[in-house]
Amino acid sequence: MDLQRALSDLAEVRDRLAHVQRFEGYSGPAAIVSGAGALIAGYVQFQLAPLPKTPEALGAYVAIWMTCLAVALALNYGTVAVWALKNRGPGAQSQFRSAARSIAPSVLLGGALTMALVERADYALLPGTWFALYALGLFASRGVIPASTLPITFAFGGLALLFLVTQLAAFALAWWVMPLGFGVGQIAIGVLIWQGRTA
Repeated sequence: MDLQRALSDLAEVRDRLAHVQRFEGYSGPAAIVSGAGALIAGYVQFQLAPLPKTPEALGAYVAIWMTCLAVALALNYGTVAVWALKNRGPGAQSQFRSAARSIAPSVLLGGALTMALVERADYALLPGTWFALYALGLFASRGVIPASTLPITFAFGGLALLFLVTQLAAFALAWWVMPLGFGVGQIAIGVLIWQGRTA
């Protein structure tokens, strides 16, 4: 009986610690809007370069998705910056540092790999690489975001494998690929973050 109570108390302490460690600066609405932005970018790609092959179409593809990335970063990290300005206590600052350290390597590496792949004209590797790095960033951040996002992390990893090492790689640059990953994925993450705030 005492052992069962001790295990129950330990589980409660672990749950409370996980809640305290969770980074409150991430915004569910910002993630949802950035996901919607990826759906819009997919539509723009559908109109301009549905399956790019020419240099002009490939240039349009990169421009569309780099613009989408810039908007998503501004939305998501803009809300983080606002949160950090409003929450200056030591606990909040510790949360902020933990969140920044966990996601920064995948963001920086993603930028470097994107430049390298574009310079070498290996455009077809871009979506799978982006999915893989985002999956790694989410996994590294698992301690500061809701645990319910873990299946989405694995889904991004699965998409990375599909578009890097299977026959679907031939369709990696198709207009529907990025909306499928970042559009649907970001909206789902945003909903889960939002639900986590109200739970």
